[in-house]
Amino acid sequence: MKQSVFAAASLAAALLLITACGPRPDYDIIIRGGTIYDGSGSAPYPADLAISDDIIAAIGELDTLRGRVDVDAAGMAVAPGFINMLSWATESLIHDGRGQSDIRQGVTLEVLGEGWSMGPLNEEMKQEELEGQGDIKYDITWTTLGEYLQFLEDKGVSPNVASFLGNATVRIHEIGYEDRPATPEELETMKALVRRAMEEGAVGVSSALEYVPSSFASTEELIELARVAAEYGGMYVSHLRSEGDDIFPALDKFFSVVREAGVRGEIYHLKASRKQNWNKLDEVVRRIEAARAEGLTVTADMYTYIAGATGLDILMPDWVQEGGHQAWVERLKEPAVRQRLMDELNILPPEDVLLVSFRNEDLRHLTGKTLAEVAAARGTSAEETMMDLVIEDDSRVGIVLFIMSEENVRKKIALPWVAFCSDAGAYSPEGLFLNSNPHPRAYGSFARLLGKYVREEGIVPLEEAVRRLTSFPAGNLRLEKRGSLAPGYFADVVVFDPATITDHATFEQPHQYATGVIHVFVNGEQVLKDGEHTGATPGRFVRGPGWRPEN
Repeated sequence: MKQSVFAAASLAAALLLITACGPRPDYDIIIRGGTIYDGSGSAPYPADLAISDDIIAAIGELDTLRGRVDVDAAGMAVAPGFINMLSWATESLIHDGRGQSDIRQGVTLEVLGEGWSMGPLNEEMKQEELEGQGDIKYDITWTTLGEYLQFLEDKGVSPNVASFLGNATVRIHEIGYEDRPATPEELETMKALVRRAMEEGAVGVSSALEYVPSSFASTEELIELARVAAEYGGMYVSHLRSEGDDIFPALDKFFSVVREAGVRGEIYHLKASRKQNWNKLDEVVRRIEAARAEGLTVTADMYTYIAGATGLDILMPDWVQEGGHQAWVERLKEPAVRQRLMDELNILPPEDVLLVSFRNEDLRHLTGKTLAEVAAARGTSAEETMMDLVIEDDSRVGIVLFIMSEENVRKKIALPWVAFCSDAGAYSPEGLFLNSNPHPRAYGSFARLLGKYVREEGIVPLEEAVRRLTSFPAGNLRLEKRGSLAPGYFADVVVFDPATITDHATFEQPHQYATGVIHVFVNGEQVLKDGEHTGATPGRFVRGPGWRPEN
């Protein structure tokens, strides 16, 4: 009798528990009532989107189904997470894995490695990197590029990360900073380093040919490295040898690498730099489209501003920088070198050179001033001031250069084969990030595209802009199940308001978040909720097509 009573009581308790809990959710998350921009460029459509674990499980009318979490997206665009094709979040993510300035614009994948990458490193390179660190301090516990990317994932970052292998990195690894061709033996070792990186998951090989020592590589050397990347399905992406006066021969050399290596090629931050070259952009576009018609797989990326950001090194000739940073600084102290440079410095109008970051705290009061203003205050020429600042700061000194036209920015946005990037780190307006003024593209490049150029100026439809932020770069990189909203794809999803998305960062006050992105999911986990970061760090090392799991 007692057992019967106990059994009945247990059954009743179980029924009460089931009733209280209700039916089991069908999905982890359902994003309801939004307009789906699936990344294909096709017309948007109203639908719900369901997520289970890290995967998009269903898209359609899901009114009768339940989610563990329901997200109201009424009046919002629901799109794949955006891909930043040129990110410099290599160190900022070590310091703060939230990557807020990009996450708050809908970026869910940072593609690193413009000409230089965080591996492979030998012991001498590690020591050099440690000595050259600025405000962000960290131990270098990795050796290869793959180990660095895995380090980020293990540490915890909000966005996904991928990387190219920089040609400068493999050159430094084997040759150092000498301006000479690689020997046959050195070239074979460099190719082996590329092979290792591709098998670890690098998405290709990159070069930044206006910077030492990337600039010391011949076209033939680049072809050999790119050919290895091509064997693994990787890309070759390049900051051209010239973006200004010599852009046409630089473009021809880029085409030679793509053609001879049989590789997909992309041009980093396509531009015609400096006023005397602005009229060359139309011919640059014509030549690229002719190469595409020839059968070369050539694309480009861009940021949505008329100014670039770099260091004072780009304004100085290669010969003064040979041997590495310390050799460069020591040369700048020599009277004969300084006299020679007075005639050779690749100077812009000094009022167009904005000083934005210093390593030396004693120089940070100059942040936000132009080179012209600092030179006038010091009573020295712009050329002397440049040399002195490099010496005093013991760095390349961060600068912003006003070198492009608004008309050309619009022309590039209209091109169907152009993706988008920030060419910047991923910051937040707090702590040591406030020690410098980054280019506003760090906080606004993607929101500026969708707000100013899509909504306000109508240069391309929203669905086309979303395609070029998502499936287009994902396809170029040969990433599996990324860049589209489709069942079975990874749940990298952004929910934003097309009517309000806006960039707020300026050159005077760059540390200002964009607004209008409401929710962001990375691998199915919410990292932005109602416009605020959740603290979640579900980002992963996204591997390229050559990845070999055994490596």
